[in-house]
Amino acid sequence: MPKSAPKAAPDAGEQLGLLFGQEPGPAATRAIPPAPGPGEGPEKPSAKRPKSRGDTLPAWARAAMPQAPLEDVEDEPPAPARRVWLVADLVGEVRAHMEAAYPDVWVRGEISNLRAAPSGHIYFTLKDGDAALPAVLFRKQALLLRFRPEDGLEVLLRGRVSVYEQRGQMQLIAEYLEPVGAGSLQVAFEQLKRKLEGEGLFAAARKRQLPAFPRCVGIVTSPAGAVIRDFLNVAGRRHAALDVLLYPAMVQGESAAAEIAAGIAYFSRAGSVDVIVIARGGGSLEDMAAFNSERVARAIAACALPLVSAVGHETDFTIADFVADLRAPTPSAAAELITAAQHRIEEHVQALDARLGRAARFRLTTAWQRFGALEIEGSLARVRNSLGRREQRLDEQRFRLERSQRERLHRAADRHRALHAALLRQDATHRLRVMRERFAALGARLERSMDQQLALARRRSAVAAETLKRHNPAACIRRMAERWKGFETRLARAAEVALALPESRYRAAAHGMARFDVLQSLRRRGAGRTALESRLLRTVAARLDRSTHQHAAAQRSLGSLSPLAVLGRGYALVFRADGSLVKRPGDTRVGEAVELRLAEGSLGAVVTQRNPENE
Repeated sequence: MPKSAPKAAPDAGEQLGLLFGQEPGPAATRAIPPAPGPGEGPEKPSAKRPKSRGDTLPAWARAAMPQAPLEDVEDEPPAPARRVWLVADLVGEVRAHMEAAYPDVWVRGEISNLRAAPSGHIYFTLKDGDAALPAVLFRKQALLLRFRPEDGLEVLLRGRVSVYEQRGQMQLIAEYLEPVGAGSLQVAFEQLKRKLEGEGLFAAARKRQLPAFPRCVGIVTSPAGAVIRDFLNVAGRRHAALDVLLYPAMVQGESAAAEIAAGIAYFSRAGSVDVIVIARGGGSLEDMAAFNSERVARAIAACALPLVSAVGHETDFTIADFVADLRAPTPSAAAELITAAQHRIEEHVQALDARLGRAARFRLTTAWQRFGALEIEGSLARVRNSLGRREQRLDEQRFRLERSQRERLHRAADRHRALHAALLRQDATHRLRVMRERFAALGARLERSMDQQLALARRRSAVAAETLKRHNPAACIRRMAERWKGFETRLARAAEVALALPESRYRAAAHGMARFDVLQSLRRRGAGRTALESRLLRTVAARLDRSTHQHAAAQRSLGSLSPLAVLGRGYALVFRADGSLVKRPGDTRVGEAVELRLAEGSLGAVVTQRNPENE
């Protein structure tokens, strides 16, 4: 292949393009000639002419060159006009395109984030392992459902694709929902059903008739559920003399099958009942797995008494229903079948009527779906769609309003608790109560202290009295008189001896007697007693002064903490006409007469204005 020629240096046209800020290259923009004026059509192409030097230049270079006369410029198609969309217009256009492109789709997925609005609409998200899509089921279609949607339920949805304009979010508008089968559990159910049917456990020939007038019924179910309450309510209303024996058993879980089989075997062995009922409420296939087990089916087949199966709702079928002698749609229906044999025909008619109603609703649903698929008036469809979107927006606003109200109530409750705590700290009644408690404690302490001081004073007075008694002058005089008598006796004897002694010895005896002068001894004892009495009086006076000072200090402390002292500092208590204390402005009304209790006396006043603290 021939080699491409080397790139030539830019000529004058290319240099002119560089001056105008354009980059050379194949992606350069070409100059667009002005559009023709009104009434002017596009110019017709002129006759072919030989290419000039400018024709060989690149497009970007020719665009940068000065414009040649119009007759020398080739015509080019005009550029499309730019359209600016409003957000609402663009979303509405996308919604219209999507509704026209996907008017009827079937989608399979798992329900999550399910919310039921008070208006009856149901909002949820349909998801699988790779994606999620919001969906809405309006009230009119929700009323026709034969089951209750819940989170985690895999469903098959039929509807149309639309856009919720307020969020700009794609969503599914459901027209019909049906649950998807349980997979492996359903396969196991069918296998066990074929096995037991092959053994003849489902044969009508082995079914036994229920007693027309049973006296005692044994029921195997959970004692904490609503099933036993419904059964007892219906049985007691229709047959008050019927005895019901309950065998408590789990109806869901790993050990449920063993407990149900044990209950059936117990009633069969005891023979104390006329008929046996096994019952539980509705649920998914996983919830009713115990009643689909082979162990329960064998126990029902081996039972010697007639047995009624009342498991789930009318649309729920289990292995126990096929093996039992009679299947009841619900536990309440089982109670009616057992207690009202004379109404069996009427109940059968009602069951047929219910089946007819379900079939009619199904036909009506099918007809409504076919009618919805038909092309109807565009205005009616737009009105219905607009109404649905507005109801959806109203539900969203209602959810936001409820969330906001809950948050405001929580904040108000927190603030009320804080204000109540602060008010209790500043409440005069609370402070008065605290002061009273402190006064009572101080009074008790003062009484105990005074009692102790008085007891101590009494003991000391008793000791002083005993001391004074021992040092009583009369007793001392008596003792001294006795001693004096002894001295006189001794003196008389000494005088007799002295008459017989020389004078020197007489003087020595007289000097010895002078040492035992009675008057001088009495004077010394009297001075000691006087000093002791003065000391005792000073001690008692000091104790009394100290107790008086302590009592005065306690009285001053009590006075400083007294409510009257608080009022004496300029405060006042406000009372209503009924005597209740006013704690906040909201306790009074404008124009209401109140009483102001001061430290000395009271005043009457009228409320003219209320100023709450939080305003």
